[in-house]
Amino acid sequence: MAEHTRVNVVRHGEVYNPTGVLYGRLPGFHLSEAGRAQAQAVADALADRDVVAVISSPLQRAQETAAPIAAKHNLTVDTDPDLIESANYFEGRRVGPGDGAWRDPRFWWQLRNPFTPSWGEPYAEIAARMTTTVDKARARGAGHEVVCVSHQLPVWTLRQHLTGKRLWHDPRRRECALGSVTTLVYDGDRLVDVEYFQPVSA
Repeated sequence: MAEHTRVNVVRHGEVYNPTGVLYGRLPGFHLSEAGRAQAQAVADALADRDVVAVISSPLQRAQETAAPIAAKHNLTVDTDPDLIESANYFEGRRVGPGDGAWRDPRFWWQLRNPFTPSWGEPYAEIAARMTTTVDKARARGAGHEVVCVSHQLPVWTLRQHLTGKRLWHDPRRRECALGSVTTLVYDGDRLVDVEYFQPVSA
């Protein structure tokens, strides 16, 4: 009987972001000290696993998270652009409570439809590219384990899609903490289980 294939989808560690902007796909955002510790904790947690490939988003924070994981297995980090963060109109802005972006009429057109969402890359497109990446990773690591390092919204959208849940959701309810691992367990082409754990509590 063939062994299960496990695709471990990792969210990158904490980012150094002293100004509190929505960094999205902007370059130059690297892991904080805590983020580096989270990345190392993931690497340690997966050290005894049968990992045959480590694939990362091209963004710096994901690459830095992937590096210690790959090092544990004497692998290089491969890059897949489909693992990148979702595009967002508010990239580079402060959009938290009290920052005013949500009340500014100039932004209302981008906020018109939270179900798509209208302010960024459609959930359906995120799900499609992430599923493509996981399918490639699963084929590459058949009978073994693969690690894919990505970002919160892509990871959660992928999980919602693969488990048959609606894609629009309350962001506060995502089970996808910094430095967390969402493991997709496959029997051949069939998803048989989804596991989740946090090597270091966020």
